[in-house]
Amino acid sequence: MAAIKMISNFWHYLQALFQHRDFLLMWTLREIQLRYKQSLLGAAWALLQPLALMVIFSAIFGYLLKVESGGIPYPLFVYSSLLPWTFFANAINNSVPSLINNLNLVTRIYFPREILPLAGIGAAFIDFLVGAALYILMMVVYGIPARLVLLWIPILIIVQLLLTIGVSLIASTVIVFLRDVRFVVPLVLQVWMYLSPVIYPLETIPEKWRGLYLLNPMAALIDGYRRIILYGTTPQWQYLLPGLVISIIIFFGGYLFFKRMEPVFADII
Repeated sequence: MAAIKMISNFWHYLQALFQHRDFLLMWTLREIQLRYKQSLLGAAWALLQPLALMVIFSAIFGYLLKVESGGIPYPLFVYSSLLPWTFFANAINNSVPSLINNLNLVTRIYFPREILPLAGIGAAFIDFLVGAALYILMMVVYGIPARLVLLWIPILIIVQLLLTIGVSLIASTVIVFLRDVRFVVPLVLQVWMYLSPVIYPLETIPEKWRGLYLLNPMAALIDGYRRIILYGTTPQWQYLLPGLVISIIIFFGGYLFFKRMEPVFADII
């Protein structure tokens, strides 16, 4: 009975969110406009962050330390991971403080409060698409052919969105009660990046530790992106499945946690 009630509540939450879809779109566009308002380079900043990291990592890890990249030019190798990672990190950084940054809205107007963190994720996703356009150009320059296996990419994006939404809703809830979260999140993301195969291949991890390592959903996702884009192979299900299950659990758990605490947001903020 508890499971049925939980599913019923979740469906009710989604219906309410759908009814406010115009507000979600409007707030997402507002987030994008605010980000680049009075910015000299505008949307080019969406390219500069992963591009700058690609140059730095290529110089240090590709040229100086000679990190193995499976025969793929290191700039192409590392950008394939920096692109989804930058989206993940930016989405969380945008969404986590969204409730406390809009306290006047939260305390005065009724709407599904998850719209605020979701709008931050949506704005980061637009940046992700801009960065993906550059990556397509890099693939052409390096002679990486387009293959049918690329049709797997939307599946990985959906899984990553579930994970990102879940983490963002949990953190944006906790920060209402504990403002120190704003200082913890950047540190956690930095450590999380080095615990994911962003600058090195998954095969670097010893086989005996790989199962534990793949409990990190971003590790499986980044490896999946690389296999699809650079090597033309489908993701390995023994790698992807744990990340998929964990991402779904975090999504549902995070959403339900957020909605359970939502009634007290206005009082505490």
